[in-house]
Parts: sequence; structure tokens; C-alpha cells
Amino acid sequence: MSIALKQVFNKDKTFRPKRKFEPGTQRFELHKRAQASLNSGVDLKAAVQLPSGEDQNDWVAVHVVDFFNRINLIYGTICEFCTERTCPVMSGGPKYEYRWQDDLKYKKPTALPAPQYMNLLMDWIEVQINNEEIFPTCVGVPFPKNFLQICKKILCRLFRVFVHVYIHHFDRVIVMGAEAHVNTCYKHFYYFVTEMNLIDRKELEPLVSATCTESTEWCPEASPFVTVHCQAGGECPRIARGRLGRLQN
Repeated sequence: MSIALKQVFNKDKTFRPKRKFEPGTQRFELHKRAQASLNSGVDLKAAVQLPSGEDQNDWVAVHVVDFFNRINLIYGTICEFCTERTCPVMSGGPKYEYRWQDDLKYKKPTALPAPQYMNLLMDWIEVQINNEEIFPTCVGVPFPKNFLQICKKILCRLFRVFVHVYIHHFDRVIVMGAEAHVNTCYKHFYYFVTEMNLIDRKELEPLVSATCTESTEWCPEASPFVTVHCQAGGECPRIARGRLGRLQN
């Protein structure tokens, strides 16, 4: 990352504290290995592939935490422009609205301002990745049987941050000269979730239409504009084109 981008993505702007891996653990070594591949300029499609002999859950855990940290950082750089006035509803453009449900305070899908939605989302993810029963850090402690399902839900929700940033705040990203970094981060995310089958390709289509513009350096294959929502069970049925999609949970 250039000096200018390092200044833009200053650690003080991080939306949440970073979750780090303990030195000497297998996950720390996998994290270093993944970062080394990225820094070496290797093709991202190759970089996200599960290394031979490594455990899939470990590989997914490393990337979920890494994407949480990176996306926190991206949102942190524009959060001062994402206010209840500018973004009174968490949405991905005029047709699609994300509603929050957590089965605690919000037992029903609830429309919220984007910054409040983001706070709840990041708090929820932070609880998941800091839960030793879900993301164990001790050697020999197994992952829960539903680990991949939990990760799918986390990544599905993190994808919404990309959607909101691209559609509502990408002008600020461009002003900061950070579009190449954000595009690369999304490209990395896209290749990982598709390589590991963690998000169906059709669920990623809303952002395809939003990001395939002259101002971006990359976009996946063009496809019709379709959006999705994730229910409590983790399934993401598609919402038909041409009407407001209220995206819950």
C-alpha cells in the first residue's frame, strides 16, 4: 500500500479494534502465509485457494477475521459521511433496503439508519469471532459443527457493507484516492467466497451492476441486477427485480 493510502487508512480510523491471531498458532501461520501471497502480487484467484494439507475451517476462520478487520477499516474511513441524515435507512440504492433482526432487541426485521445498522452489525460479528466456542484459539479445540454456516452468515452481512459503501459513499473513496485499495479488497473477498462456496454467486449480483463502471478497475462477470436477503436460518432467497427489496436479518 502506498504512503498516501496508508495515511487514508490510518489505524486510528478503524471502526472496531482489530482481532489478531496469537503468534505461534496454526492460524497465525496461515494468516502470515495468506498475507505473504497477497503481498507477493500473486493472482488473487490462486491466493484464496485452500493450501494443500490445511484444514478448511482454519483457512475460513483466518479469512473471516481478516475481512472483518479490512472492511471495518474501509467503513471507518467514510463513517463520518454516513450519518442518520445522509443515510436515514440502511440500503443498497433506491430499490433495496436492509432491515436488522438479531432475535434479542430486534426480534422482527427493523428499518434503521445506516450508521446504527453498521454498529449493530459490527457488534454482532465481533461477538461471534471473539466467542471461543465458535472461533477457538486453543490448539486441539474443534470448531463447532455449524461453523461454516455461521461464517456464511457473517460474510453475507459483511457483503452489505461493501454494497452500501460502493453505492452511497464511493465518491468519498475516490476523493481519498482509495478506490484501487477498496476494489482490490472486494476482489479478494469475491474470489474467496466464491472459491470456498460461502456465498452463492447470484447473491453477489447486486454489487456487480453497481461496480461495473468506468471508475472501477475490476468487476466480475456482468449479470442481471438481482438482490438477496439472509434470514435467520442463513438461507438467502432472491428478490425479484423491479421492486423494493426489504432485506432483513
